Amino acid sequence: MTEERPTGPSERRESTRETASAGDLLALLRSGQAATRADLRRLTGLSRTAVVSRVNALADSGLLRHGEDLASTGGRPPASLELDTGAGTVLSLAVGRSRSQVAVFDLGGTQLAASEVDHEIGAGPDEVMPIVAGQLRRLLGDETPPVLGIGMSLPGVVDPVRGMSVDSPVIGGWDGVPLAPYLAEVADAPLFLANDANALARSEFLGHAAHTHDLLVVKASTGLGMGVVAGGRLVHGVLGGAGDLGHTKVPEADGRPCRCGDTGCLETLAAGWSLVARLQEDGRTLEHVRDLVALALAGDPEAKQLLRESGRRLGELLAVAINLLNPRAVVLGGDMAAAYDVYAAGVREAVYARASAFATRELQILPSTYGDRAGLVGCAALALDGVLSPSAVDARLARS
Repeated sequence: MTEERPTGPSERRESTRETASAGDLLALLRSGQAATRADLRRLTGLSRTAVVSRVNALADSGLLRHGEDLASTGGRPPASLELDTGAGTVLSLAVGRSRSQVAVFDLGGTQLAASEVDHEIGAGPDEVMPIVAGQLRRLLGDETPPVLGIGMSLPGVVDPVRGMSVDSPVIGGWDGVPLAPYLAEVADAPLFLANDANALARSEFLGHAAHTHDLLVVKASTGLGMGVVAGGRLVHGVLGGAGDLGHTKVPEADGRPCRCGDTGCLETLAAGWSLVARLQEDGRTLEHVRDLVALALAGDPEAKQLLRESGRRLGELLAVAINLLNPRAVVLGGDMAAAYDVYAAGVREAVYARASAFATRELQILPSTYGDRAGLVGCAALALDGVLSPSAVDARLARS
């Protein structure tokens, strides 16, 4: 399987006396492994002169600044070094079936401004992208530091190299459409594209995954997806389809038509769109899974029952993944997880009934760290990891 370890703070690239570059030094500072020139010399084996040269290049580019003096161990107190988080920004864009979220983040991952826009269910890129581009321009204003990168997520399988969706049953009309041109007038910056469940998983590298290297991150919303973190790496699969829980065939769904065009998928029983359809058939007035969650949080018994049932059906399939991968935690995110107590109860019921006692011995089931903001945080992390990776920083310095 294809694996990816996000760069930046979580990067662990090996360096030697001959190869440690300015980008490598910045990665060590971002990760917290180093805070001073002495730390950089110790970790890389570079000479004092080489470290000073690389640090000066980073400072001249605006990426590095001198922080406060640290406690002295004798002699002159060492000056700390840190990323200049105000030297630039990244844009974050999480596109969904009926709502898109946009935000601006500084280089330290702090959100500076955010907004969201509703659009017609199933709207294509020609309708959605100009709207979100306008929102991003409004958030940027006139005084924002330069945009270095754009992180974006879409439901379904994406091609990050070509910057397009390649297989999304959720948002029709997006497959094969290059997305970077829609954002060219917003910023002259590279686009980094990810599947929405993997963006959610990326947000956990700043949350639960900072403390455990093996977890499954579920996005339970209109559709069902999962990001797989194994050994501290985000696993994509050969074609980028790792974690596609929703379109796994289950016997109980045999013959039920799915929005992917096939039949018998888990989504026909447990995804948000199928739950909403069931309530609509009963004469209830709602349009989106968020409406269903709001009913459940208000105490509606039918809505609560549907969410718990969805969690249980998801948990039955999760139990297989838990037995196969033996994660430390399962993180529940997405719209349905907003009713966490109800939804998680169903997941726990099935997981602990079906997974092995060994695989669940130390298993934790947790809410997503960033809740409704998880997609934005994950997209920002995607962009930051892209523009502040050692290779990207070194290329930036070479151009300047």
